[in-house]
Amino acid sequence: MSSADPGSGAVGRRRLHTRTIVVEVYAREDGLLDLEARLTDVKDHELALPSGMRPAGAPVHDMHLNVRIDQDFNVVDAAGRSAAVPYPGFCETIGPAYGALKGLNLLDKFRKAVMQAIGGVRGCTHLSELAGVLPTAAVQAAAGVRQQDPDAQPFQLDRCHALVTDGAAVQRFYPRGFRAAGPGAVAAQAVAADAPATVSTPSPA
Repeated sequence: MSSADPGSGAVGRRRLHTRTIVVEVYAREDGLLDLEARLTDVKDHELALPSGMRPAGAPVHDMHLNVRIDQDFNVVDAAGRSAAVPYPGFCETIGPAYGALKGLNLLDKFRKAVMQAIGGVRGCTHLSELAGVLPTAAVQAAAGVRQQDPDAQPFQLDRCHALVTDGAAVQRFYPRGFRAAGPGAVAAQAVAADAPATVSTPSPA
């Protein structure tokens, strides 16, 4: 078994914990999008908490984050809600703080902005983690639904290793966005020519 495929192998094991994150995105008649995100943590065993015993299968966390965005991925409304928490009467009071997401843009350093606005003791660890999955979910929801300017560079370029603008994937699938500069371009040209790529590295002075 390779380290890249850490399956169960021949070693016995038992499941301890399941975290589930679900994001549903709805198109509204007014052109906005509603993102409804939910995070649950469930144990396969009974858990003793300071607030009391939590039975196996009962959620320790059941957190909800609802965010509304406009066509440019700006957050126009946001709210958090906690249905199950480890410290009832305390954890769930933080939901209104997530109104601070209003005015942020999902595609403009959003995760950093979330931590600056409601990180640490100003927010909830799990709700803030949930906020972190919203940018890519929104992009996936918008892909193929919204009309894009055919002359504009696709917004997904230069946002992951596969779609670097001097790389082979962009050269093949988005040739108008391809930028023939840098080491990625050498690899892209090699792929196009079906030849090995050699990238020279300047020697130190």
